[in-house]
Amino acid sequence: MPVALVAAAGYAASGNPGPLLVALFSGAASTSAWRLAALAGIGLVGFLAPDWPGHGWPAASQIAFAATGTLGVMASGGYVARQRQLTVALRERAELAEAARRLQDDRTRVAERTRIAREMHDVLGHKVALICLHAGGLEVNAGAGAARVEQGAALIRATAQETLAEMRAILGVLRPEDDGPDAEGADPQFPDLHRLVDSWVKAGATVALHDEVGAMPPATARAVHRLVQEGLTNAHKHATGAAATVTLTGGPGDGVTAVISNGPPDPSAGPGPGAVLPGGGAGLVGLVERLRLLGGTVRCGPDGAGGWRLEGRLPWPAGQSDPTPGGPA
Repeated sequence: MPVALVAAAGYAASGNPGPLLVALFSGAASTSAWRLAALAGIGLVGFLAPDWPGHGWPAASQIAFAATGTLGVMASGGYVARQRQLTVALRERAELAEAARRLQDDRTRVAERTRIAREMHDVLGHKVALICLHAGGLEVNAGAGAARVEQGAALIRATAQETLAEMRAILGVLRPEDDGPDAEGADPQFPDLHRLVDSWVKAGATVALHDEVGAMPPATARAVHRLVQEGLTNAHKHATGAAATVTLTGGPGDGVTAVISNGPPDPSAGPGPGAVLPGGGAGLVGLVERLRLLGGTVRCGPDGAGGWRLEGRLPWPAGQSDPTPGGPA
């Protein structure tokens, strides 16, 4: 406004409207109504000022011309200012959208890496424990004969092959061109609970399965499988020689409750894999997160008799009561 006043006075004295036009054009960027009104008044008076000395009050045509010129310049300046502000706002919005997209990409990568790490932990922890159990059986019964050694070696080889197959299936998400899981995280088929328990029994462990549920929805069946797998692995690692029991109860509408319990370790069995393969609790942390995402809960702790109890509860999704291929038989 001070510049506009000086420019108006200069126009009256010199007849050069350039500074006044620039002042009106630039000042129109203001968002204050009273400033715009004051600026318009200065412009109107400034355009009329050269005709006032010696001519008296300006004619209506002169006032109309001055008003039209003032409003036209200010309207052009306001339009340019608004377009400039709009461009800045759009650029900022685009930058924010790009930053949000990068953040979402980072979160997606972290989530996928976490999922892969959890699956790798589950597979390796379970299979390595089985291999240790097979190898321990061979070590204890080294003199049992060639047939026993051959059987134990075959079990170790089969377990190692299953481990590699499951690892390839899990890591297939890193290679979209492979026939691995799709981008939405579909998981490969894993053995049902009966096969899982049989693998431990064949390795020499004492495991009993009481399944009152049968077939379950895919997500529930997979979570239960991982829960039982983790429970049996931990039982073997930290309670060597102890008998374990897996109990499944529930059904559609009631949800599924899986309990894995084991007694105290058998001192005569010697140190278990936990002595050489210490765990950091990542398996239980992953289980809690896995079941939480499905609306379930996990509880674990001593059973009061020297053993350990791991319990997981999962809801049964509405409308999913059909048998699940690959789930518990």
